[in-house]
Order: sequence, then structure tokens, then C-alpha cells
Amino acid sequence: MDSFIETSGKVFTDELLQRQVEIWRAQGMKLVVTNGCFDLLHAGHIATLEAARACGNVLIVGVNSDESVRRLKGPDRPLNNQADRARVLAALACVDAVTIFDEMTAERLLARVRPHVYVKGGDYNPETLPEYPVIRRYGGEMVFIPLVDGRSTTHLIDACRK
Repeated sequence: MDSFIETSGKVFTDELLQRQVEIWRAQGMKLVVTNGCFDLLHAGHIATLEAARACGNVLIVGVNSDESVRRLKGPDRPLNNQADRARVLAALACVDAVTIFDEMTAERLLARVRPHVYVKGGDYNPETLPEYPVIRRYGGEMVFIPLVDGRSTTHLIDACRK
């Protein structure tokens, strides 16, 4: 992970997250996972994260690594590095854990954590979501949260460039 001072105790490596997930499961917590780039945090992100947290007791957020964001969004992204994006998310009260993943999709993260609920924005559906088969395989629930109109990182970037 890039160097920064993470003081929340909510940014986890794969190994530490796995241990923490076992603790939460033993406590009977309902685990929720969502994921994304979260390059410029905006009101749409907050609405989705708060709605995701309301689906269970623990919200785990998977953050695309810098390299996976470049592969997904192009060479000019991300604007904020992965450590900074993780730290900003970890500061939110609705977020219980943050982890960074390097793959293009969250399939490996979901297979490891096996959340009770996987949450994505309303711009996805089961047919377009590569993670959906993983969720179905172990019997997890899928929830799609409606997007907040006019709120997107791309819109923010375009507005700044004008």
C-alpha cells in the first residue's frame, strides 16, 4: 500500500480482513460488501454506501487498486491514489472495513469474504455484473441501489476541465 498514516484501523490487508471477517461471523454479524474505484468521493457514493450499510451490521468496501482503475477508466485515472481513497472511505461512519484489490472485478474478494449481501449501484443488473455468479454459488443476496441523478466522478472531472 502507498505510504500514508492510517489511523482509523479500518484499512485491512487480505490476511487481516480474513481474520476480522471470522470474528464478525462468530459474533453473528450480517456482512455486506460493496466495491468500486471511489476516485472522487461524491454524494452518489455516500448515498450508496449508507444504503449498503443499512443492509447489514458490517460494511466492507473493496477499493480498486491504482492499476485496476487505470485498466478500467484509462491512463488519466485515478486522480487520487489507492491509499488516499482507502483512507477517505475509512473515515466514514458507515464503513467498517476497507480493503484494496488489484483485479478488474471483486470476484476474488467476494469468494473470500462470502458476504451475506453484495451491493452495487443501479447501473448494474445480474446480467451485466461479473460478480453475480460468485454470489449465487454460495447463496448470498444481491442488492442494487438506485443511482443519484447527476452524481458521478466522470461528471465532476468534466466540470473541472471546463
